[in-house]
Order: sequence, then C-alpha cells, then structure tokens
Amino acid sequence: MLSSSARTARRLCSSYACCIRYQSSSLPSISKNVTHFFVNGLLQPRGTIPAAQVATSSSSFCSFANSRSQLNETDTYSAIEIALDSVVKIFTVCSSPNYFLPWQNKPQRENMGSGFSIHGKKILTNAHVVADHTFVLVRKHGSPTKYRAEIQAIGHECDLAILVVESEEFWQGMSFLELGDIPFLQEAVAVVGYPQGGDNISVTKGVVSRVEPTQYVHGATQLMAIQIDAAINPGNSGGPAIMGNKVAGVAFQNLSGAENIGYIIPVPVIKHFIAGVKENGTYVGFCSLGLSCQPTENIQLREHFGMLPEMTGVLVSKINPLSDAYKVLRKDDIILAFDGVPIANDGTVPFRNRERITFDHLVSMKKPDETALIRILRDGDVQELKITCRPLQPLVPVHQFDKLPSYYIFAGLVFVPLTQPYLHEYGEDWYNSSPRRLCERALRELPKKSGQQLVILSQVLMDDINAGYERLAELQVKKVNGVEVENLKHLCEIVEECTAKSLKFDLDEDRVIVLNYNSAKIATSKILERHRIPSAMSTDLTDQQTKLTEINFIKHHKTRLL
Repeated sequence: MLSSSARTARRLCSSYACCIRYQSSSLPSISKNVTHFFVNGLLQPRGTIPAAQVATSSSSFCSFANSRSQLNETDTYSAIEIALDSVVKIFTVCSSPNYFLPWQNKPQRENMGSGFSIHGKKILTNAHVVADHTFVLVRKHGSPTKYRAEIQAIGHECDLAILVVESEEFWQGMSFLELGDIPFLQEAVAVVGYPQGGDNISVTKGVVSRVEPTQYVHGATQLMAIQIDAAINPGNSGGPAIMGNKVAGVAFQNLSGAENIGYIIPVPVIKHFIAGVKENGTYVGFCSLGLSCQPTENIQLREHFGMLPEMTGVLVSKINPLSDAYKVLRKDDIILAFDGVPIANDGTVPFRNRERITFDHLVSMKKPDETALIRILRDGDVQELKITCRPLQPLVPVHQFDKLPSYYIFAGLVFVPLTQPYLHEYGEDWYNSSPRRLCERALRELPKKSGQQLVILSQVLMDDINAGYERLAELQVKKVNGVEVENLKHLCEIVEECTAKSLKFDLDEDRVIVLNYNSAKIATSKILERHRIPSAMSTDLTDQQTKLTEINFIKHHKTRLL
C-alpha cells in the first residue's frame, strides 16, 4: 500500500539504525509505494498446529511459550556448534556515487558484516553489507584465509543478498543451516556474528518480544520483522538468529536510542527472496496493490459510505496509475476482504493467537502477476473483483544502490533525474535542507506513465554561454523546445537531435533558458575539458545514443536506396 503519511514514515525510519554504520547521506527515506511479505497460512499458528488448538487464555499461551523457551535452552549449545561451522565474516570494499558530481564516485570505504551458509553452497547476508561493493571477501570461523566472493542476487527492499564462493577449499568442513519458522513471543534465540569490539565470532542470547511490520532502514520499506532483546551491533548484520537447530531470522538493524532492542528478518521474508531468485534468476521484489487506504473507525465515516454495522474494511483514497488496481478499483471504494480474509476497520487481519497484522502482507505473499480476489463496497453494493499483484516502482526512486547515476551535460547545464539519494546529498537533515518543492514531489507525487522521471537542472558549470542562468539550478525541466520531457533519455534525444537555431528549456516556476544551439554545442566540449569530465552523458545514455545513431544511419541509407 502507499504510505498515507510520508513524513510520519520518514520519522519512524529515522529512529532505526542498520547494524553497519551508514554515512548519513546514504540512508534512504521511506518509499511511498511500500510493499510487504506475508507467510502462507496467515491465519494458522507456526508449524502444523491448528488455530483452534492454540490456548486462548493469556496464562495458557504464556505457559506454551515458556515450554518452547525451555526446549530451546537445551538445544542452545548444539545450535551454536552448528553455527560455528556456518557463520562467516564478510569484508566489503565499497564506493558510493556522488550525486552532486554524478560522473565520479566518493572515496572507497570498508564495511564488515556477517553471513551464513545455506544449501546450494551459497552465503546469505544483508544487502547493506555489500551495497555499492567493488570487492568482497569472506572468512570462515577459525581460519586465517580470506576467499573472494561474488554477489549472485541482492534485494535492497528486504535487505538480503546471496553470495557465492568459487573456491572448493572454502566449502570444506562447512555446515549448511536450515530455515525454521516465525518464533512465538518469549521464545529464546541466539544471534551469531562478528559485531564490533573484536575480530572473533560472538554469540548473544535474547528472547522474542514482538512480531510486527517494521521500517527496514536500508530498503526504505515496511516489512514483517521480529524484535528481540539480544544486543545487535554493527558487524552483526547478516548473522543468523538461531532457534533450536534452525534459523529464525537474519540480524539486520537495531533501534537508535534504546537499549537491547534489535530486529531480525523473519524466515517468510527470507524464503520469498530466495524463491524469487531461484525461479527468476534474479531478485523480483514484493508485490503491492498500489493503494493508499484510510481506516474506517469513525462511525460517521462508515455511515456516509453505506457500511452496515457488521461490515469492516478500509477506504481507498489514492491509487497508483501504474497498478492493475487503477483499472479495477475507484476512489472511495471500501475494501472489505482480501482473498476471503476479512479486513478490520484499522486495516489489520488476524495473525496467530490473538495477534493482528496489516493486510498489506496478504498482498506481498503473492508472486508477481498473480491475481487476488478483492471484496469491496461501492455505492452500497458489495462486489468481488480480481486484481493482478505486481511490484511497483515509485516516480522518484528511494535508493540507487549498485548502479551509476544518470546525467547529461549540455552547455554546462547538468541534468539529472530526481532521486532520493540526490536529496540525501544535502546532509543528514535533508528533509529540511533540500529544495522544498523537489522534496515534496519526491515523497508524494505518483507516476502518470511507465518510464516517467522528474528531470532537474542540478547545477550550472559556469561559462560565457550560460552566464546569468546560474541561479536557475535545482529546478525541474518541464519542456524542451515545447516538447514535454518524459525522462532524462527523452531530454537527451530532444537536445541531440535539435535542428532549430535556438534551444529553449522551460523550467519550474515559469523560468526559461534559451541558448544558441551551435554555440552551446561548441561550448560543451570546452566546459567538459575544463572540469575534467570524461563524457557529456552517463553510460546508459551513451548506449542509447549509439543505438539511435545506428537507427538513423540505417533509415538514411534505406531512403537513398529507394
């Protein structure tokens, strides 16, 4: 679902901290198109225990959880022995892009984290441990040797990554950990990893205190997470949380300003990530309906939309134009149930024993392009509709890890697509220090069509050709020679294929830039040389421009032959 309050979500996100120390500018804000995952059999307790068999009173449930905790205590030592032959330390050299100077990177830095081996001779870790990597090494417990590792798949939204190590020597004596289930409250877990404060492996114990959707700092999404009271520190990231002799989750972040409140990624999210990679060969993401919904807890609101006393559901307030729901649902529809599961007035559905969780997770359990049955109330009539669930991308990307930023320079004017990482360059308090209009659009505006970008003039590299335009930076480019700009590639095509004498850019706030095209073309090469910029456009645009040149060449020669 779309976030109903981007500002609230951003503040929530700022209270969490990933185990790896981030540069403040690299932390993304919360996405408007937040997506979630939900475990199969939502309405059943963990394992094969039917819901009716789970004790309904507080005392019986606590005694059930305590018995499970005591069982875990007896298995702790054997579980740790298994983990010692599976958990590895990860050494990453990374270099992040400079979004103010997109043709160059920031100085490289070193990160350290943890990971563990799973079946198939693969290592599971956090995405933020290897984000923007240039070189990755892994080391086994008790070994002095580091081995080269490659990234097979990475999912930044769920903060998970899969590494592969080609060396057969590395895998000798390694154990493979099995994935378990979501633990109940008060069940004991042991977190194994390599936190800061030493070089050797570390084991910390704790109990599960909460299971609910939580802001994932790295991926800027809200997914199910498990809160535990074990200490999770920088370096613990990617290490397993062991319950019994199986993995209950992956350590990934803690709560800033609080003592011993850590979070682990639960097994359902991990399985969804691994299954998607196995089926598609790459990370596929989490599905979303692309909706922003309002609770219907107010009795007057419910009466206005014709909800009967026995009806419960949420009000549709905004729909992403790129979603399948845009073709099926309407504003002011009341969503009563998803795949037969009733939705409460606060947007939650039943989960395990007297627990509730947001219905977004039901959406996220769907595979891409899988359909869902939605029961709605529209103009007093109850209807059942089918909607296709897909991963959705926001108009303004919330993160750009592991890829170079796009840019285009003409006559010293530096054009880039608006992204949240660009706004993060304004510092830790980027929400208040970045240009207000750009910030609001980044957090709230929805795309109108596929491939759309907000293109901005990020800065002006001073020259005689652009003198007087230097104060027009940080404005969105609306049109070029009267043609509405769709994205940066489109702007590049319009400029490069211009045949007019003058080139006119219409900017936000009704500002205008006019250049003599031939003079600007000549000045561009001089400006690039003066600022030691290797190319006027990023690699992705260079490839696109090469294709267009080839197509135009073929068309020209076909015309001559005819």
